[in-house]
Amino acid sequence: MWPWLAQMGPAPRGGAYTYDWIENLFGLKMHSADRVLPEFQHPEVGETIGLGPNRMRLEICDAQHVLAWRSEDGNWVWAFVLVERDGRTRLISRNRFRLPSLAARLGMLPMEPGSLVMERRMLHGIKQRAEQLAASMPAANGA
Repeated sequence: MWPWLAQMGPAPRGGAYTYDWIENLFGLKMHSADRVLPEFQHPEVGETIGLGPNRMRLEICDAQHVLAWRSEDGNWVWAFVLVERDGRTRLISRNRFRLPSLAARLGMLPMEPGSLVMERRMLHGIKQRAEQLAASMPAANGA
């Protein structure tokens, strides 16, 4: 799953693996890749991506385990954690928003249901891609 997380972001990165047409209605320039993009496989703390009006900075990068992004204003944190157990990998995605004003809180009301739909699609898209990549790799010797 790591290759897909490492390259997430707007073009020229790998997209968000959701419904691109919806993302692009908001001008996010998302084009979900169906292949690993080698140039984006080594994310580093301090890198930034733009998600509409939000500029996100990579705050934590523990390769193969954790990616955590924070908006420039500090009001949004988005973290991805990979947990391996019994030969399987679980992807956990968490968002935390600080909504400092009444307008921000009210604005989130219609966004939350849509966000859940998009997040579900993203997780499913990453799972599909990870399974296809694993199936295309030769089996390890002795396994």
